[in-house]
Amino acid sequence: MRLISEVNENVTYITEANGKELYIEGVFLQADLKNRNGRLYPGKIMEKEVKRYTKEYIDKKRAFGELGHPEGPTINLERVSHMITELKQDKDNPSNYLGRAKISDTPHGNIVKTLIKEGAQLGVSSRGMGSLKATKKGIQEVQDDFYLATAADIVADPSAPDAFVNGIMEGKEWVWENGVIAEKVIAEYKKIIEKTRGPRLTALEARIFEDFIGKL
Repeated sequence: MRLISEVNENVTYITEANGKELYIEGVFLQADLKNRNGRLYPGKIMEKEVKRYTKEYIDKKRAFGELGHPEGPTINLERVSHMITELKQDKDNPSNYLGRAKISDTPHGNIVKTLIKEGAQLGVSSRGMGSLKATKKGIQEVQDDFYLATAADIVADPSAPDAFVNGIMEGKEWVWENGVIAEKVIAEYKKIIEKTRGPRLTALEARIFEDFIGKL
């Protein structure tokens, strides 16, 4: 078995009222199609694993995701930024699994809130373990030992611009626990972003995101 991580390329932007809580929504998983990594998740295998993940994790409020690209399948609670609250098959496009996640009031969750407030767009990446088998067409097909560790980590990935999700927030109030230092850093980043236009902007936002994470 090997670690399998996927950044999804088709995320629907959705905004709806939900008090003062912040959520992300979109396509978290996809089945029955070759993705940009040359892998394919058979529909029956994905459906089975989503049901297990929902029952064992989402329904029990244990479906956490992290900020960044973890190198292993284990969830590190110190880096948790959100809790996945829903994962369901899209009725209009059964290959897609639509997810919803609540951003947590954790240190890394507050980073996500700050970045979204400043206008950044963040992608989602699934993470799991499983075996791969090459088909005659050269596609790496995920086998039935596939185990979903998390349906969505939050990432910055300029190579997949369509995999971005927007924040959903009703109301203006939010709290950044580290206060003045973080606000000063964000203000400096904002000035740089406002001066940048065109195709360079996405790459710049990704570099700023990585730089900010490194300062913590």
